[in-house]
Amino acid sequence: MSPGDEHDSFGGVGGSGQTRTRLPEGNSGDVYGGARRPVRSSRSLITVVGVVVVLVAAIAFANRGGGDPADAAGPSADTPAKTAPTAATGIRPVTGKNGQIPTGYAQDEQGAQSAATNYAVALGSAEMFSAATRSEIVHAVYAPSVVAARQDDFDKVYADKGFLSRVGLQEDGTAPQGLTFISRTIPVGSKVENYTDDKATVSVWYSSLFGLAGEGSKKPVTEAWYTNSYELQWVDGDWKVTGLSQKDGPVPVARDQRASTAQEMRDAVGQFGGFTYAR
Repeated sequence: MSPGDEHDSFGGVGGSGQTRTRLPEGNSGDVYGGARRPVRSSRSLITVVGVVVVLVAAIAFANRGGGDPADAAGPSADTPAKTAPTAATGIRPVTGKNGQIPTGYAQDEQGAQSAATNYAVALGSAEMFSAATRSEIVHAVYAPSVVAARQDDFDKVYADKGFLSRVGLQEDGTAPQGLTFISRTIPVGSKVENYTDDKATVSVWYSSLFGLAGEGSKKPVTEAWYTNSYELQWVDGDWKVTGLSQKDGPVPVARDQRASTAQEMRDAVGQFGGFTYAR
């Protein structure tokens, strides 16, 4: 099938034992300008990429300066807070950065969850649609043993003109003039499925915003919910992804709220920055 076909794989990437990452596609028609949120129907999804294999090797990351670990919220930088499972522990999640991506996680369950959550944000960002920033993200997130294959997979998907056209972007992956492209992953929580000292499987539940904001947009920003499961390996002092899978939901019931105007959505993406997520 073509890259635009729903629930199918891109460029032969899908199939048995392979990962499919799906992006929500906007409804046809313009919902901006004060219309109410439409009743949720079966979401139209675009299958994007994946596959995964195994592990090993080394990757370097640059140390991040500034900030005092003692400034983190919570009882102390060394003692986890004894609170609800979904509450932040207060331990500083990372000590470094690889480009714009937090790295340098602790070799424990909390570090694995923090890594998976921040990697989910990076892989779901609008920067994945730019060749230069996509390469930075992939090399920062994936283990050296699989990074070349994953880079090739992503490059094939995001260079596909049919895929870009279907999500409303130009051939170079940029938004049409007068429109703002939004692609954001907003984690809700994470949990450890399996853990050893050098391997972990972490599930991240998140909401995704995807679409084009602006007057006359035919691909308005919509919301979708997924759970991604990340296979991680401890490689040269940090957690790196060796595989991932995705499933729908859990999906909450949508409230009957007025949809924001085109200008409100454009302002929001520029005014509200992202987070470094910590377990």
